[in-house]
Amino acid sequence: MAARSSSALRKSVKTKKAAKPAKSMSAKSVAAKKSPSAKTPKLPEWNLGDLYASITAPEIARDLDKLDADCVEFEAAYKGKIAARLSQPGAGEWLAEAVKAYEAIDDLAGRLISYAGLVHAGDTVDPAISKFYGDVSERLTNASTHLLFFTLELNRIDDDLIEQAMQVPALGYYRPWLEDIRKDKPYQLEDRIEQLFHEKSTTSYGAWNRQFDQTIAGLRFKVGAKELAIEPTLNFLQDRAPAKRKTAAQALAKTFKANERTFALITNTLAKDKEISDRWRGFQDVADSRHLANRVEREVVDALVASVRAAYPRISHRYYALKASWFKKKKLPHWDRNAPLPFAAAGNIAWGDARATVLKAYGEFSPEMASIAKRFFDDRWIDAPVRAGKAPGAFSHPTTPSAHPYVLMNYQGKPRDVMTLAHELGHGVHQVLAAKNGALMAPTPLTLAETASVFGEMLTFKRLLAQTKNAKQRQALLAGKVEDMINTVVRQIAFYTFERMVHTERREGELTAERLGEIWLSVQGESLGPAIEIKPGYETFWMYIPHFIHSPFYVYAYAFGDCLVNSLYAVYERAAEGFAERYLAMLAAGGTKHYSELLAPFGLDAKDPTFWDGGLSVIEGMIDELETMK
Repeated sequence: MAARSSSALRKSVKTKKAAKPAKSMSAKSVAAKKSPSAKTPKLPEWNLGDLYASITAPEIARDLDKLDADCVEFEAAYKGKIAARLSQPGAGEWLAEAVKAYEAIDDLAGRLISYAGLVHAGDTVDPAISKFYGDVSERLTNASTHLLFFTLELNRIDDDLIEQAMQVPALGYYRPWLEDIRKDKPYQLEDRIEQLFHEKSTTSYGAWNRQFDQTIAGLRFKVGAKELAIEPTLNFLQDRAPAKRKTAAQALAKTFKANERTFALITNTLAKDKEISDRWRGFQDVADSRHLANRVEREVVDALVASVRAAYPRISHRYYALKASWFKKKKLPHWDRNAPLPFAAAGNIAWGDARATVLKAYGEFSPEMASIAKRFFDDRWIDAPVRAGKAPGAFSHPTTPSAHPYVLMNYQGKPRDVMTLAHELGHGVHQVLAAKNGALMAPTPLTLAETASVFGEMLTFKRLLAQTKNAKQRQALLAGKVEDMINTVVRQIAFYTFERMVHTERREGELTAERLGEIWLSVQGESLGPAIEIKPGYETFWMYIPHFIHSPFYVYAYAFGDCLVNSLYAVYERAAEGFAERYLAMLAAGGTKHYSELLAPFGLDAKDPTFWDGGLSVIEGMIDELETMK
C-alpha cells in the first residue's frame, strides 16, 4: 500500500514511550546525589539546525517548492509507462533510475516532515508552530499524491517481469523493498480511491491525531495548589510520598472525566476511520493491517498474546502480591502500582550521571555502540527538559538517512529516566546503523523496532546489578527490572487486548465513554490481578495512551521486543564471543530482511510455539529470586 511504500511522506513524530508506565530502579546504584546541581541539572535541548534553522528559514520554502516540482516531474516521467517499459531491453536499469528518483524525493520529504514534527513535539500549543506543522503536512500530502501511482503500478507487474528486471544489480539492490511492497498487493485499491484516501488523510485521521495531541498538551491537573501539565502529574505517581501519589491519581481522573466526551469522540472516530479503510482493503481481522505493516504473521502474534495472558498469574499477579507485602498490605491501590519500593534509595540522578551510566554499559558491550550513542550528547541530538506544551513521554525519531535521529525526553532525575535514556538511545543507535540502507529500506518493522532499545535497557540493568553490593539495593534494582518488564510485556498485551475489544465493538456502533471505561477495567483487572485494588477514577486512564490514537495495535511490539531480547540476551550470556558483531549487523540490516532471517544467526525462531515461554521464564526467574530475599 502507498502508506508503507512512501514512509517519509507519511512520517510523523510520536511519543513512543508515553504508553509505557514509569520504570523503577535503585537510585543509589546510579550514583544518586542530593546536591542542588543534581536536582536542577543543566539539561540539553536539541539543535534542529541540521535539518533547518527555524520555521521561517527560506530553505523550507525552497525545499517545499522543490518537492512539489520533483513529484510532478516524477509523475510525468513514469506514470502509465512502467508495464510497457519493463517488456523492453534495459528495463532493469530504467526502473532502477526510477526507484532512485523516488527514494530521493522520499528523503527530502522526510527531512521536511521530521523537522515540522520535531518542532511541534517541542511545543504543541504554540499557534504559529501548530500552523507550520499543519501547513507542511498538507503540502507533503498534496505533493505525494503525484507519487501514488508508482507502487500501485509496480504491483500490477507480472512477477516474472519484476524478477527478470531485478537481475540488474542496480535494481537488485532494491529487491527487499520491491518484495516488501508486493506483499501489499492483495490490499491495494483502484488508483483514484487510493488518491482519495491519501488526500483525505489530512482531514481525517491526521486531523484527529493533532486534536488528541493538542488536547493532551493543553490539559491541566490540580495537584495541591498547583495546576500541572500531564507529564509532571504522571511523574507524581512515582513519588515517595503516598499522599502525593493518591492526589496525582485523583487529579488525573478528575480532569480525564471532565474531558471524556472529547476522548471518546476521538477514539470512536479513529476506530471507524480504520474500519472503513480495512473493509475497503479487504482486511479480515481488526489488527491484520498492523501485522502486514510489521511483516509478522497473525498466528505469531496470537501465540505471543496467548502465552503472556496465560502467564499473568505467574508474573504480574505474583509480583504485585509480593510488592504489596513489602508495603505491609494485602492490596495496593492502583496509584501505588509503580510506587518506589520502601527499601529503595532516595535521591535524584544528575544528568551527567545518567549519561555516564548508559554510555559505560553500552561501551562494555560494544565500543561502536557507545561511540554512536555518545554523538547524541556531543552533537545535541537530545531534548531533555520538561517544558510547558512539550509532548509527554519520550521517543527517538529517525528523521531521514541524509540527516540523523533525534531523541526527546522529559528528564526529571528519577531512576526510571536513566532506563528511558538507555531505551531511546538504543533506538537511536539502531536508526543510525540502519540509515545506510537509504530512505526506502532503513525503516524497521515494529516487530524488531524495540529490539535495540530493550537490549540497551538490559545492558544498563545488568551493569548496575553487577556493581550493586548492598543486599537491599540489589533487591530494589531487581524488583525495578521486574516492574519494567511487566510494564513492557504484561501491560502492553493488556493494552492490545483493550484495543482489540474496542475496535471489534466499534464495528457494531459507537462506544460511550462509560463502555470504554468498562472494557479498560476488565482488561486491567485481568492483567493486574487481585493484589492491585482498582479505585474509582481509574476507568478513565485509557484516555491518555497515545499509541491507541497514533498507531493502533503498535503496543504488542513492546512485548514482542522484550521477550525477544530476553532470548537474545540468553544467547549472549552463553556465547558472548562474536555476539556483538552479529547483533550490530542485525541492527544495520534495517528493513532489508524478515525478522526470521535476522534471528536465524542466533538460533532463534519466533514461530516456535515455545519461543515466547522462554522469554517469559526470564521474568519468572527474577520473581523467584525476589521471593527468596528477605
